[in-house]
Amino acid sequence: MLPLPRKPVVLDRVVDDREQVTALIDAHQPYWPVQRYFANSAEYAALSGQNEPAQMVIAPVFRGNWATDGEPLEGVRPILGSSRFSEAARALFDAEIVRPTTVYVNLTWQLPFPQGAGHTDVPAFRGFDRTKYPITFLTIMGLSGLFEDVRVKVATGVSWFYRGTDGGFEYWPDGPDAPSALHEGTIDNTAIVADNDFMWHRVRPTGQMSDGMVTMTRDAELRRCSDGAWAIVDGDQELGRFGFDQVRVSLSWKAIAFTDEADRRRHDEHLDDIDLDGVLARFGDDFAGRGEQLEIPDDPLSDPDFVRRLSDAYVRYPST
Repeated sequence: MLPLPRKPVVLDRVVDDREQVTALIDAHQPYWPVQRYFANSAEYAALSGQNEPAQMVIAPVFRGNWATDGEPLEGVRPILGSSRFSEAARALFDAEIVRPTTVYVNLTWQLPFPQGAGHTDVPAFRGFDRTKYPITFLTIMGLSGLFEDVRVKVATGVSWFYRGTDGGFEYWPDGPDAPSALHEGTIDNTAIVADNDFMWHRVRPTGQMSDGMVTMTRDAELRRCSDGAWAIVDGDQELGRFGFDQVRVSLSWKAIAFTDEADRRRHDEHLDDIDLDGVLARFGDDFAGRGEQLEIPDDPLSDPDFVRRLSDAYVRYPST
């Protein structure tokens, strides 16, 4: 039986000065569609809880990376080093050491299309991560529950700076077979810190179908205009213009959590990494325990039939 997700930690207050975040949003624009960060439609499908789409949907959800690998943009260091996020991460994983790595923002304007089934973030394992291996394969590894001893413990704090009544957060704290929980309503300057690499979650929609939708490419930009309004611009065409109060802002913070100094050394010094042979052996042993044989193809990372068989065995989408 799969373990349940760790109990999320809710923060009732993220920053003391909310305008600090607003100023950073302005300083680090423009922003590009989230889909620009996916290599192809298969990656998009893996992260959106869908079967592979014929064409990637370019939605009005825009992203900006503010801190990567522990290196923040100007003005972002107080958020990256937030003691509130770090203490929540320690509590989440019962960890002695927390290493903040990432801050990014998503800005959403009108999201009136059907939601995916939910998703988990892309997990990493000691010696086995997205720098070398496909995210679809990594996601299946995470959801299988067979690699918890080598999974990198990543705390994700998702916070909101939005005063609308829609666009909340839905998550499955008791596993995908149990009812979901909703974080909505008055969510401005609040956060949920969780193990999002293992806990299913999704964004609630903003806007109504009557608001209309825009069609754009991955090269579209969300930028601030000289009159203070915000606009979606694709090439030489302006697709929409609106006030900032119509933009749903979410800010995500990530950190690696280490149980203790020995755990940190095991990670940093690669003392107990897993390799592809070890991964395939665990899958094979688990299938054997079920009374099934798992044939390993020549290219297990990308063989569609092999990946599909693993997905059918381990991926359970949430009850909605």
